[in-house]
Amino acid sequence: MKKRLLSFFFFLSFFSPILRAQSTKLDSLLPIRGFCIGAPQSKQVDAFVKFINEELAPRQVNTLILRVDFNYQFDSHPELRDSIALSRREVKKLVVACRKNNIQIIPQINLLGHQSWATTTYNLLRVYPEFDETPHVKMPEKYVWPNADGLYCKSYCPLHPGVHKVVFDLVDEICDVFESNAFHAGMDEVFYIGDDKCPRCSGRNKAELFAGEVNAIRNHLALKDRKLWIWGDRLIDGKTTGLGEWEASMNNTHQAVDLIAKDVVICDWHYERPDQTAVYFAMKGFNVITCPWRKPKIAVAQTHDMLKFRTTATKEMKPRFFGMMQTVWSPAGSFLDEFYGIKVNEKAGENTPSNCFKTMYEEIKKVSQ
Repeated sequence: MKKRLLSFFFFLSFFSPILRAQSTKLDSLLPIRGFCIGAPQSKQVDAFVKFINEELAPRQVNTLILRVDFNYQFDSHPELRDSIALSRREVKKLVVACRKNNIQIIPQINLLGHQSWATTTYNLLRVYPEFDETPHVKMPEKYVWPNADGLYCKSYCPLHPGVHKVVFDLVDEICDVFESNAFHAGMDEVFYIGDDKCPRCSGRNKAELFAGEVNAIRNHLALKDRKLWIWGDRLIDGKTTGLGEWEASMNNTHQAVDLIAKDVVICDWHYERPDQTAVYFAMKGFNVITCPWRKPKIAVAQTHDMLKFRTTATKEMKPRFFGMMQTVWSPAGSFLDEFYGIKVNEKAGENTPSNCFKTMYEEIKKVSQ
C-alpha cells in the first residue's frame, strides 16, 4: 500500500505541472470549450456523470450547458414539471461532478420561442394558455412544414402581464439548484413575435419586442450577478447574409442586435457551412462562441477560424472570441448510445454529433500541443 501511495504522489508531482501548463495554454487559445445537450432523465444521471468524468473532463471541456426546460421537480411551479423530472438530489450529482472537474454548468430553459414542437404544446402554454402569442393558431393533428399558419414553434407573448412572474420563478429556481452564475435562455428560431392578432403586440416593432425580452431576462439575472447566454440566429439578417430563416432572421428581429445589453453571451450556431458571423457579433461588442453540431469537417474549420480570430484580432476584439461549443440536439440517452456504439446510425456515416464532438476536441488537443 505504501509503495502504491508513493507511486501515486510521484505521478501527481510529475504530471500535475504538465497538466496545469496544458490547461493554461488551452485557456489562452480557447477560453470556452463547451458541450451543450439535453439534461438526462433520472435513469440516465449516473451514466451521464460517468460521461462527465471520463469523456468531458479528459478533453478539458470547461462549460456544460444542460437544456433542462421542464425536466426538473420545480417547487415554485410544480404544475409545470414533466411527468418524469429530475429531483434536487439528482441535479446535485451533476453539479458535484462538474465542480470536481472544473466545469461550469449552465442550465437552459427555452424562453420566448420553442413553446411547442410538431403536434405537442409544451408545459408553459399548456398550463397557461393565456400566455400564447398566437392562440388562434391551433396545433395540428399532423404537423407539416411549411403550413398555412407559418407554425414552426409557438411563442409566449413577451408583453403579457403575468408571464414574467412565472418564467422568472423558474429561472431563479433552476439557477439556484444548479449553483450557476449564468443562464441560457434559448431565444432561437422565434417565428411568432409581434403577431397582428395579439392585443398587446400587434403593430409593434419586432426587433424592439425581441430586444425587450432579452433585456428583461438579462436585467432579472443581473439582480443576482448572473449572466445571460442566448443563441444568436435571431440577431442576424437572413436576407442580406443569405443565411435564410433558420440560421438567421427573416422577420426583422436582427435589428435587436443594436438594442440589447453587450454583456449577453452569443452562441453562434452554423451547421452546414463554417459561416464567420462570430466576427459580426464581436464587432458589435458581444462575447461570442461558435457552435457546430454533426459535421466534423465543419467543426474543424470553425475551430481554426476561432483560433485565427483570437490570434489576429485587435486587443479590443480578441477577448470577445470566447471559444467553441459542441451542440447535441438528441436526448442525452440517445447521444450516449451513439457515443458508446450501442446504437449506430449507419446512414449518417461520419456526420453524427458524437463523431463531431470527438473530432473537434481531437483538433483542439492537436493545436494545443
